[in-house]
Amino acid sequence: MEKYSRYYGVLIIISVILVLYFIGNYFIAPMFEKREEKSTTLVKKEKLLEKKRKDRDVVRQKVKKIQDASATAQKKVYAPVESDLGNDTLFFTLYNDVIEMMHSNSLRIKSIDYVYNPEGDEFVKAGKDYFVFDVNVELVSNYTNLGKFIQDLYQYPYYIKMLDLKVQPYNRDKKILISDLSIRLYAHTDPERK
Repeated sequence: MEKYSRYYGVLIIISVILVLYFIGNYFIAPMFEKREEKSTTLVKKEKLLEKKRKDRDVVRQKVKKIQDASATAQKKVYAPVESDLGNDTLFFTLYNDVIEMMHSNSLRIKSIDYVYNPEGDEFVKAGKDYFVFDVNVELVSNYTNLGKFIQDLYQYPYYIKMLDLKVQPYNRDKKILISDLSIRLYAHTDPERK
C-alpha cells in the first residue's frame, strides 16, 4: 500500500475535479442555460416592444391626420328650403337621413327619444336663427355595422354633433352590441341670413 501512497494526492485531485465537474454540470450549467433563455426572451420582448411602439406611432399619426382634417373641414349647418313649416317639420330631412343611415347599416333601433332646443347649447343661446334637436337612440348592432354608421355620420354633408356614445356587449352574445347614442342636429331657421 505504501507504494501507492504517492498517488493519493493525484487521486484526491482527480476526485475533487470529478466532484466539481458533476456539481457544475448539475447545478451551475442549468443556471447559465436559464440566463441564456432569459436573455433570448428579453431580446424578443424588446423587439416586440419596438414594433408596438412603431405601430403606436403610426396610429398616432393617423389620428393626428384625421383630427387635422376634421379641424379644417367645415360642414354646413342644414338650412331647409321652406323655413316656415314649423319646428316639427324643420328637422324632418336630417332626422330621416339619420334613421336611413341606421337602417342601411343594419342597426336595429331599440328606443328613440328627442329633445327640442336643449338648454346649454351655444346655438340655442345665440338666438332665434338656429334650432337644435337632440336625438337619443338605443341601438342593437355588431361592431362592423356600428363603425360603418359612425363613418356615415362623419361623412354626412351637414353638421351633426355626436354628444355621447356608450357601447357595451350583450350579455348572452359578446358579438352583439347595445349602444346608447346621443347626437345633436342643427338647422338654420332663416336661410337668407346665413
